[in-house]
Amino acid sequence: MEIERKFTIRHLPENLENYPSKKIEQAYLTTDPVIRVRRTDDKYSMTYKGKGLMAREEYNLPLTKEAYETLVSKADGNRISKTRYLIPLAPYTIELDVFDAPFAPLIIAEVEFPNTEEAEKFQPPEWFLEDVTYDPAYHNSNLSRRIF
Repeated sequence: MEIERKFTIRHLPENLENYPSKKIEQAYLTTDPVIRVRRTDDKYSMTYKGKGLMAREEYNLPLTKEAYETLVSKADGNRISKTRYLIPLAPYTIELDVFDAPFAPLIIAEVEFPNTEEAEKFQPPEWFLEDVTYDPAYHNSNLSRRIF
């Protein structure tokens, strides 16, 4: 089960370059149901996501590079490329996604939680702006369908 909240941001945190980061490329084989293939640095996976906005089922399957390359070539819509910064906010981690073109200058902060009660009680830091958890337009699967 994935339980997360999503936010736009007012400004980037100071010293962003000092936080660990990952380069992510992902594409969607289908968006209903959501089936995604992803490359994170040199690791590859396929993910199924159930319906829902803040809480939904999620299953991950590791892939080989060859399987990823075959599947990503079959994907519909836009390929999404972004840099994910991992920023500690005890006891959580903020995953700050800085999107590349054509989605730039989009930046989304996500925070995952062990249960919905903690997610609902979460007080975001001052540099977060709007809570877009319940806005499907900010789901990567919907971004992949956007026409430019």
